[in-house]
Amino acid sequence: MRAAVVTKLGAPLEVRDVPTPEPAAGQVLVRLEASGICHTDIHAANGDWPVKPTPPFVPGHEGVGVVEAVGEGVDPARVGTRVAIPWLGHACGECSYCVSGWETLCEQQRNTGYSTDGCYAERTVADARYAVPVPDGVSSTDAAPLTCAGVTTYKAVKVAGVRPAERVAVFGIGGLGHLALQYARIAGGFTTAVDVEDDKLALARDLGADHTVNARTTDPVAAVQALRGVDVAIATAASPRSFEQAFACLRRGGRLVCVGLPAGGVLPIPVFDLVLKGITVIGSIVGTRQDLAEVFALHAAGRTRVIARTRKLDEVNESFAEVLSGRVPARLVIEF
Repeated sequence: MRAAVVTKLGAPLEVRDVPTPEPAAGQVLVRLEASGICHTDIHAANGDWPVKPTPPFVPGHEGVGVVEAVGEGVDPARVGTRVAIPWLGHACGECSYCVSGWETLCEQQRNTGYSTDGCYAERTVADARYAVPVPDGVSSTDAAPLTCAGVTTYKAVKVAGVRPAERVAVFGIGGLGHLALQYARIAGGFTTAVDVEDDKLALARDLGADHTVNARTTDPVAAVQALRGVDVAIATAASPRSFEQAFACLRRGGRLVCVGLPAGGVLPIPVFDLVLKGITVIGSIVGTRQDLAEVFALHAAGRTRVIARTRKLDEVNESFAEVLSGRVPARLVIEF
């Protein structure tokens, strides 16, 4: 089978023939139909984060495909079903985090495309317990971005506790932000989209944003505060400065939800404002299997739209360059 392989951190990926994996006990073998390209995949390939993956490995954690075979202990009826393979590829299932609904914080977790081979391949194996069924009403091309960008921003809106008529600002209207905007609206929030590209702000308006701010031509803090500030700011852009701006846009009692992961990013927080204004800063990481099932259910019901362009596996390095350039309207998806 063909796969895109990271052979050295920071080097271009190599698309090559590799052996088809066999499902071990508790695993499924999945023939991929689509795999979304997430900025995290680029961080993984470059070794940008403190805990680095070990080459050679196959990145990708937004995989959707059909189960072709199962390992020992897995129900054979799963063969032929369609599943999504998310970032959370495995958790222990027994620790206090797992049993309390926070499996994404499990200290023994393994992450798809980072600590295990991922979905930039024609086939891959996955823990059957963490391969989430995809309903018939969701295409594989849509399901791929929902498997990470969707569940991540859905969880961010959840942990922010967005209530009807609250004001919500989304910083960065890309693969993550265009979905965060929609989930904030589903929760009843009035939304403001902040970005530096006019076409992405036009997309935000098309998706129902109440206000848009171009942070390249306008001071976003002044513009949002002129609208009386926001109750929730969701920071999705890979820019440390945008996190500071998001914090500064909050009203008293506001919540900053940090989602994006800028390489080497540090958030300086003015403690005086934090304390006297009663502000909360929240780190939100992906979502659980149940969260992803809810994301799929909303999409199948027509409540969300995925904006994506498709690419081929051989175009993976050019696709990375597109993402880094900011030219991508929202998400790129590899189709097999």
